[in-house]
Amino acid sequence: MSHRDAQPSLVYLKDYRPPHFTIDKTDLKVDIFEGKTRVTATLQMRRNPATDYSGNELVLHGQQLKLLELEIDGARVPEAHYKYDGETLVVQPVTDSFQLTSRVEIVPEENTALEGLYRSRTMYCTQCEAEGFRRITFYLDRPDVLAEFTTTISADRGSCPVLLANGNRTGSGELEDGRHWATWHDPFPKPCYLFALVAGDLERIDESFTTASGRQVALHLFVEEKDLDKCDHAIASLKNAMSWDERVYGREYDLDVFMIVAVDDFNMGAMENKGLNIFNTSCVLAHPDITTDMGFQRVEGVVAHEYFHNWSGNRVTCRDWFQLSLKEGFTVFRDAEFSADMGSRTVKRVDDVALLRTLQFAEDGGPTAHPVQPASYMEISNFYTLTIYEKGAEVVRMIRALLGEATFRSGSDLYFERQDGQAATIEDFVAAMADVSGRDFTQFMNWYRQAGTPRLAASGDYDAESGRYTLSFEQSCPPTPEAEHKQPFQIPVRLGLVGKQGDLALTASGETELVAEINQAEQQLVFDNISEPPVPSLLRGFSAPVKLSYPYTADELTFLISHDSDGFNRWNAAQQLSLLLLKELVAALMDNRPLRADGRLSEAFGRVLQTPPEDRAMMALLLTLPSEAYMSEDAEVIQVEAIHLARQFLRRQLAVDLRPQWLDCYRHNRVADKYRPISSQIGSRAMANLALAYLLQTGSEEYYRLAADHYRAADNITDRMAAIGGLINCDNPQAQATVNGLLDDFYSRWQGESLAVNQWFQVQATSCVPGGLERVRGLMGHAAFDISNPNKIRAVIGAFTSANPINFHREDGSGYEFLAEQVQQLDSRNPQIASRLLTPLTKWRKYPEPRSGQMRVVLEQLIARPSLSKDVFEIVSKSLK
Repeated sequence: MSHRDAQPSLVYLKDYRPPHFTIDKTDLKVDIFEGKTRVTATLQMRRNPATDYSGNELVLHGQQLKLLELEIDGARVPEAHYKYDGETLVVQPVTDSFQLTSRVEIVPEENTALEGLYRSRTMYCTQCEAEGFRRITFYLDRPDVLAEFTTTISADRGSCPVLLANGNRTGSGELEDGRHWATWHDPFPKPCYLFALVAGDLERIDESFTTASGRQVALHLFVEEKDLDKCDHAIASLKNAMSWDERVYGREYDLDVFMIVAVDDFNMGAMENKGLNIFNTSCVLAHPDITTDMGFQRVEGVVAHEYFHNWSGNRVTCRDWFQLSLKEGFTVFRDAEFSADMGSRTVKRVDDVALLRTLQFAEDGGPTAHPVQPASYMEISNFYTLTIYEKGAEVVRMIRALLGEATFRSGSDLYFERQDGQAATIEDFVAAMADVSGRDFTQFMNWYRQAGTPRLAASGDYDAESGRYTLSFEQSCPPTPEAEHKQPFQIPVRLGLVGKQGDLALTASGETELVAEINQAEQQLVFDNISEPPVPSLLRGFSAPVKLSYPYTADELTFLISHDSDGFNRWNAAQQLSLLLLKELVAALMDNRPLRADGRLSEAFGRVLQTPPEDRAMMALLLTLPSEAYMSEDAEVIQVEAIHLARQFLRRQLAVDLRPQWLDCYRHNRVADKYRPISSQIGSRAMANLALAYLLQTGSEEYYRLAADHYRAADNITDRMAAIGGLINCDNPQAQATVNGLLDDFYSRWQGESLAVNQWFQVQATSCVPGGLERVRGLMGHAAFDISNPNKIRAVIGAFTSANPINFHREDGSGYEFLAEQVQQLDSRNPQIASRLLTPLTKWRKYPEPRSGQMRVVLEQLIARPSLSKDVFEIVSKSLK
């Protein structure tokens, strides 16, 4: 089908209707052979009493299925009584209650989309969320159809000795011709998107966990033999998550076994299938030689996230895909709180907000902006977004801020109690919170139903004679595709007033911090008995996902960096001071004025470096300049070269001005002990590697040698990649010669480790040294690059186009043409990956000519192509509106 002639249709939330039929039990028999797999599905079906449908037509979803047989209640269905058009199977007539059996044939080996059942290296595995199950068999593939599943798998024992599915194993045995079988039963009704199957040659790590009620749960982690030494961290993270969920939310695991399988070819990070989680190897395997400090933390967080879904997603699932944030936003909030408890709460908050402000705010301000609860979609795979996940988590965080921890816990308890075993809505979740608190959440629902990032402008006025300080707020939200005018949001603003000796009392009882609710377009807060002109500390802990503006002076920001009691706001003050100076540099470049050094940031950073660190990882973040991506999101018009040159200039100034301090910082933070991914070591490595990066910016050859020594002495990839990453971004012949030797050494040592090679690819793809596009094309020709592997695509193509702006946005537009080429090639193989690569082009309106025109041209060329997938068509068409 050409989308120039027939556009894919939209699905609307307002059109939701319960299914005409429902499925009580699903019995699957999956017989795997090389080159073909036969699936027999027996469904116990009945008319749904929740609908008034009285017809006799059954419509099932099914894609890329070869129908072999169809029976109802044991009798073959005549061909005249059914019709399959490649998307749906219509069967007529059916009765009020019946058993439908279908036998189909599929070819997992040819499934390059990695949805449904497919082959990855040594195993067969599934990915069914959101609509992959319809590629396995005919079914009501929607999340509000919950059935009890029994799955029997048969395969060749030699190539597939391990056979896994959801639930508990109830039987196994041998068959003729070297084949064997296993049956799994999941007693908890679930939608088919949570179905999972794995068959392959895998080794198993065996552990156990004792629940709060004393039940023994077997923990099994399945990996390829070469990865057996990379499982300890995931197992420890899983046990910590299980204990934390019992303690913090009162949620205990409910099956006899919890299984995780590591898969190298996977579109997503991981999948929470009931009792059988399937993980991208990058999110579960961890070893110091292949996993950075950040990678270890990511594994911990993703393992926890998928485990927490057992309740917030599985036991209580979503009624329809418009409720996706019900499970994802809530679970991201839960995993963020878990990670904060496991490490540094302030560092975790800074990391999350940096991601939100850089990427989600950009999403909110672009053509694909949508509410946390979207009103419509064309392809649901395109809505696995930062808005659904990260902003959705921020909305849950605001609910907790408004209710307090104890009431929020009561609300979550009530939600789980009411909705257990059901497909719920966002309204159900909020209703539980309203019922336990007595609050009216009518206005708060604007956070779910309105797209865009609210702007919150604040100003302060101090009357010395009366001791009164007045804070004035004005909120607004710019137009987004779904609505031009927005209703005011209910914004919780956690704040304090900072004086020379610290936080000032805000109330007669002496409280120094409060949460103010800003719910009007304009609003004032008045504080009496304020003894000195304060500096306001607003939005502490980033209490709401808004763009805050306050007319801070450079001196006030410097004051907050040193005196604010809120760690997040100390970091934010450093970011805002940096942005203030960076904007001045960008303006000078645009006016062709010479760049002049400004010592204010060097002075502020120098004072930080002299302060004994309580949290080294936090100090490293505080001393890091805003990224080019954040500068671009913050800019009205993205001036690529000016942003890059301004940041480079300021980095070099900080490097030169503070060279002795950086060298001292490097020497004092080197970790002599054997590598461990613990907070103290992570913080020290962060400081040492940041100092090394600044020293390299001085251009001194002695620091090129220092970086090479740093690499050779390292016992972990964190330090190795810090040395390589620092050198590879130095546009100096000696630095490049040095780093080329290190790159060759790294690849020769770790070429057998796919996850290490991915980082080797990525560090080269993101180098800001000129010639980036040519390097990326060279990397794509490397023997280790595989265009069918999503991790490799992300490491090379995705990293280049999204994290190397100065090279991707070349003046001749060749970077845009390159991206369009890759999207065209991938669209027929893996539409999900293809559509996600398009994000940089969707922002074309923020760039001046000729770049905006060049991006628009390649988008127009893409949409003119026949047979675009729905995934790509939706993103391109929205971008061009």
